Amino acid sequence: MNHKTEHKIHNPVIPGFYPDPSICRVGEDYYLANSSFELYPGIPVFHSTDLANWEQISYAMTKENDFHVNANIFSGGVMAPTIRYNDGLYYIINANFGDKGNFIVTAENPEGPWSKPHWITDVPDIDCSLFFDHDGKAYLVSPGDDESEDNGRAFFLTPYDVKEFHASGERKKIWNSALRKAWAPEAPHLYHIGDYYYLLIAEGGTEHNHSVCIARSRTIDGWYEGNPCNPVLTHRHLGYGYPVENIGHADLVETPDGDWYAVCLGVRIIEGQHMNLGRETFLCPVRFEREWPVFCPDSGKVEEEYPADGKLLWKERVPEIVRDDFNSEKLDMCWNFWGTPYQDFWKIEEGRLKLKCLPRPLDRKLRPMTGTPDMSRDDNVSFLGRRQRTIDFSFSAKMDFTPHGEEAAGLIVMQASNHQFRLEKKCVDGKAVLSLVQVTTWQKGLPFLPGYESETTSEILHQEEIPEGSLILVLEVKGQDYHFMCGEEGVELRTFYEHADGKLINPEEIGGMVGTMLGVFAASNGEKSSCWAEFDWIEMRSF
Repeated sequence: MNHKTEHKIHNPVIPGFYPDPSICRVGEDYYLANSSFELYPGIPVFHSTDLANWEQISYAMTKENDFHVNANIFSGGVMAPTIRYNDGLYYIINANFGDKGNFIVTAENPEGPWSKPHWITDVPDIDCSLFFDHDGKAYLVSPGDDESEDNGRAFFLTPYDVKEFHASGERKKIWNSALRKAWAPEAPHLYHIGDYYYLLIAEGGTEHNHSVCIARSRTIDGWYEGNPCNPVLTHRHLGYGYPVENIGHADLVETPDGDWYAVCLGVRIIEGQHMNLGRETFLCPVRFEREWPVFCPDSGKVEEEYPADGKLLWKERVPEIVRDDFNSEKLDMCWNFWGTPYQDFWKIEEGRLKLKCLPRPLDRKLRPMTGTPDMSRDDNVSFLGRRQRTIDFSFSAKMDFTPHGEEAAGLIVMQASNHQFRLEKKCVDGKAVLSLVQVTTWQKGLPFLPGYESETTSEILHQEEIPEGSLILVLEVKGQDYHFMCGEEGVELRTFYEHADGKLINPEEIGGMVGTMLGVFAASNGEKSSCWAEFDWIEMRSF
């Protein structure tokens, strides 16, 4: 007897630190772009034919198209992209807080290459979104300052010339927000559906009170009428114990058969208000009723799974690489640097990843994001990492490294604003030792606002002498219980440190804007060095 497989959409559809999703459809293909903050390459682009299974196909921003971002606090850089298609070209509009601000890049193929940035100099607002109307005209819609509003913010529409890349008409206010004194109205997207133009926004901040709100108008530049049901999507009313929080920042897409879905960001909490994974990409169905969209019909919340649309072309997910033996000279797309890697500090030779010990320490004092962007090219961190994508996992590597002086290399668990665990080999009194270092940071205020202060503290949780030669380093995580192990080649692994607390390296005061990166590093901590750390393989497995 033949049994038809019932496919499911499992949330998050893109797990791990892939926030601020934006989506577009071209024929039967769907393309999605995410924020990447200070990671390099920037702005990952994904492809799907079924909305359930997504494969990364490119990065929109690389050194080849002049992408610049410095390693600073991890939560700066590029955020809130919008991806759209029009007349044979794909467009991504975004803001780079580590460079000149708003820009647009284009590509004939979303797999790249993407053009160099076309900098937007005549629209000052952040979170600009690009909209193409049915008549071919293009517009930017953006949130900006407005002292006449009770929250000092409003949304503006600007006609835009996408061939010459400049404003082609007057910037006009079209809406303010759903709630009075609404916090952080942002992330607008504009759609022309039926008789109405719909303005979809995020509101409430990207933390627990995050939400999706919508307004409409019969004319594109007319004053928009807010939906009486606003917010149309949120989890803030479900309390602090609900397993998925921070739902917001949505974008709509229509299937070829006229069905609607939305992608949005959300956060899976781990043992309380701790957001190690960062903001992830979720998907939910949308149904239009009385010319308003209804998100997550019937339940009103983003569910863990939905029946897949049987009319879409199902394509099984390409599994992410588990063990990288570095047999290719090209890095897999799962890997990222922290900041644009200008300096010559990494290479793949003879099946090994090699990282040079750079002078910059991994826990240098934080620099606030306010002021002029840092355009230096000689301030790299010798780091390579990938995103934590599941709650329970192991991360391990085989390393060869002989330290001298202040040199150190090993595994790192990295979050924003100098929150880290480092399992590092270094030299103490002429002897090789292995240390587990916990780094935390006291912070006052937010790093992107004036008045921000911070103080970083490093504590050695355990240290012991180890023999020279190859060393296997292992981290096993279950929830917030971090278990570190080590061993030599051909010897059974042994426990190095048990029950480190993962909650201590999650800087929730900045809203969980980024997620945990798992990586390897090499540093000479203020000294010049010609020493390299070599990694034969790196492995990440989900439990």
